[in-house]
Amino acid sequence: MSCLRRLFIALPVFLCLSCAEKNEVTVDAPAGVIKGSEIDGVQRFLGIPYAETTAGKNRWRPPVPLKPFADVFHADSFGPWCPQFDNDRRDEGRIYSGEGWTVFLGVPPNEDSNEDCLSLNIWAPIVSNTKNPVMVFLHGNALGSSYPAYDGTAFAQDGIVMVSINFRLHTMGNFAHPAITEEADSTQALVRYTEMDQLEALRWVQENISAFSGNPADVTLVGSSNGGAGILQMLSNRDARGLFHKAVVQSGNGWWDPVTLEQNERFGCLLASNAGLEGCNATSEELRALAWHKYPVTGPYGIDDRSTERGATQSIADGMVMDIPLLIGWNDFDGSSLRYSPEHVVSTTHHDVLATYSKEEFENEEALAHSIYTDLHSGAPARWVAHQLEEGAPTYLYLFSYVLSSERGEVKGAAHAYELPHVFDSWDGLLPPIIGSFFVNDEDRLMTDFMHACWVSFIKNGSPSCPNSPEWPRYERSTDQLMRLDIHPEVVSGFRNEHLDAHEHALDHYLGLSQQSIETLLNDGIGD
Repeated sequence: MSCLRRLFIALPVFLCLSCAEKNEVTVDAPAGVIKGSEIDGVQRFLGIPYAETTAGKNRWRPPVPLKPFADVFHADSFGPWCPQFDNDRRDEGRIYSGEGWTVFLGVPPNEDSNEDCLSLNIWAPIVSNTKNPVMVFLHGNALGSSYPAYDGTAFAQDGIVMVSINFRLHTMGNFAHPAITEEADSTQALVRYTEMDQLEALRWVQENISAFSGNPADVTLVGSSNGGAGILQMLSNRDARGLFHKAVVQSGNGWWDPVTLEQNERFGCLLASNAGLEGCNATSEELRALAWHKYPVTGPYGIDDRSTERGATQSIADGMVMDIPLLIGWNDFDGSSLRYSPEHVVSTTHHDVLATYSKEEFENEEALAHSIYTDLHSGAPARWVAHQLEEGAPTYLYLFSYVLSSERGEVKGAAHAYELPHVFDSWDGLLPPIIGSFFVNDEDRLMTDFMHACWVSFIKNGSPSCPNSPEWPRYERSTDQLMRLDIHPEVVSGFRNEHLDAHEHALDHYLGLSQQSIETLLNDGIGD
């Protein structure tokens, strides 16, 4: 693991809002009177709740919208992250993984997270009577909207209203149990509480963002990792239509065979048993009364046959998705996020796919597994999504391959999520100045300026126009072109097409593995 990656994992939330002079600013929105601050030429409104707490009776229910604030709401600090484990102490627990699922047992909870977490943050340009484009950001399956890499200052300085949101994750955000299903109305959405929260936040944006100089008719939804995968699912969700108008998917897997409601209920029984309750016989009151951190941390991708009738993969293949401009891509070392053993990755790879890797030299099985995982989890699905949607609104495909100068020779490529500080231009908040000057040099800053400008262009215009680079073509399978985002950007045709084609041809194999894996888990139990 590189020095910088260790720093990212261990870094506490640091955002020095008191380091610059602040002026108070007040907005009268439909949600109520909200008081924020003006810093560095940007208005900031932090920790605005968009729904009631998800604790107690509201756990594993759709989010409940808030009534307008009766008094002035002081939006001067971030809200807590939604329930999750302490990533720095994950080695204290046990991890069990299969195709499409991971279960963490015995990992201590993050003490700064809790169930009263549904809040959002807004960075807005200082303007009057101007309707600026809006960006709403969905983080990955960890951390929260206050993480310094997601600071929206640079976007606001470029005339974009940036919104980041907190939403339920893991077991609190993806869960089913017979008792929860039985008590719900027959039309009530189940299972995907993560997505329900995201949709509720988007509805809040539609109703309120005009008060912050944003244009509700010009919203771009941007997501990284699991947040990007969630966007692909929302493209087929009828409840999401009209809530956003462009999308950016960064290293978000588009290939999933979803867990059915019946399978998810059986899984919920296992989780209840592991938490000390009576499995399928546990009541909804018992399930909600137990402290959230008593449950294993997990959350396989599921559907409920109500609000979500099919998985993202099937919807995209059938063309049953929103027809909106899309920017999608991956990092050339996304395999850094590998959560299975190298032996597992290699042994479950289809033999026809594995044959394409025999032409390359790898120093060991781990290096081979990382390469396979990058292509399978990120590269091939991104290109496949671009191909499936090429007949509609324009789709643009990218590969991010830039490595910081201080990292070269230490790492194998651009690791998972390492494009984010470049996209947000957030190095100054992410790394204190003394440390930042050591890790990030002038060339790195130039790359950041370039990446940020690409995203700003897409958010404003629906097409990425990047400075000092070739014209970025919309994706067409006939030419199979993507933009390699590096210090010398270039349009590349047929990038790793033999490998990506092989993965695509083996898609049914991988989806079948996912179903076999979840059934094995349900039959054998957790960690048995």
